[in-house]
Amino acid sequence: MKIVSIETFTTKQISIVRIRTDDGREGYGQTAPYIHANIAALVLHQQISPYVLGADVSRIEDIGPLAEKCIEGEHKFPGSYIARAVGGIDTALWDLHGKIQNKSVCELLGGKKTAVEVYGSSMSRTITPEEEAERLKRLKESHGFKAFKIRVGNNFGHDVDAWPGRTEAIVPAVRQAIGKDTLLYVDANSAFSPERAIEVGHMLEQNGVCHYEEPCPYPELEWTQQVNQALSLSVTGGEQDTDLAQFKRMIAMRAVDIVQPDVCYIGGLSRALKVAKLAEEAGMTCTPHSSNLSMVTVFTLHMLGAIPNAGRFMEYTIEWNNSWTDGLFSPPLEVIDGWVEIPKGPGWGVTISKDWLDKAMYQITRLEL
Repeated sequence: MKIVSIETFTTKQISIVRIRTDDGREGYGQTAPYIHANIAALVLHQQISPYVLGADVSRIEDIGPLAEKCIEGEHKFPGSYIARAVGGIDTALWDLHGKIQNKSVCELLGGKKTAVEVYGSSMSRTITPEEEAERLKRLKESHGFKAFKIRVGNNFGHDVDAWPGRTEAIVPAVRQAIGKDTLLYVDANSAFSPERAIEVGHMLEQNGVCHYEEPCPYPELEWTQQVNQALSLSVTGGEQDTDLAQFKRMIAMRAVDIVQPDVCYIGGLSRALKVAKLAEEAGMTCTPHSSNLSMVTVFTLHMLGAIPNAGRFMEYTIEWNNSWTDGLFSPPLEVIDGWVEIPKGPGWGVTISKDWLDKAMYQITRLEL
């Protein structure tokens, strides 16, 4: 069973990938979403397709090595865009094998879960503490969330907050609104120096925060380790990382307590599973990053339904007004009493909308015979 064509269907934010084989089978995946999806698609067709077209993918065991072949083959171009493109191939191949075996990807991995508990993840730094507190309280009541994550600091903020005093204001405001029985996570997105991160961390501990994500610039593992050693709450990270060697260092030095690979950023499910396994061997939890309602959340549901060291909650965005993911696939995901069902059908268990595909920019690369 050899790959004979790679197709992409691309908007500004999303590139859906379709793989077809010489026996007429097909599978759907997605490169990393949000912005510059067209660049990931170009990299896929120009740099990754030579390694993929003609590859024999008859066995599930062939998927991971093919992903690594692409990463190693393009070692002169390490990092994000290569991994983003490879992720589109890898996730399409998992879908392909699920359809061949008439099993969900979760089932292919040996998973038995039917649903995953989720935390409501805020993406906003423009929202006021009062507005954030009120909307999380409403969502707790309407959707049964038992945990939330909010943003503190500023994205790569160099110790500068979104506006002066916001971090110190939003944490207690949200804590009061959601009550002591609801878990509270925060994400700093590389905002702080170690000194400032530790100062903020003590304030978080006083407010019962249990999860402190990316307190320092993510490449600075020694800074994050310093913060982790100074605090009692869980320090987490790994969302941005694409290099398995970096995850090995992160885990070995205990820079974080919880690893957070993104299935699409790191290069697909196969590589995310490797990170989860490294964490499992070290006795650590894996809670992947999944910050929007494109296919990445579907991928992550299946992954967390199967790995033994999954965290209790999966990230699930509460920014439901992002029109760029509307109508992408069916059936749509739904939060009921704080849980989301893992799609049941073969492969990823969802169908990409034909209308969405028809409106996207189309490209194909075929095997030359």
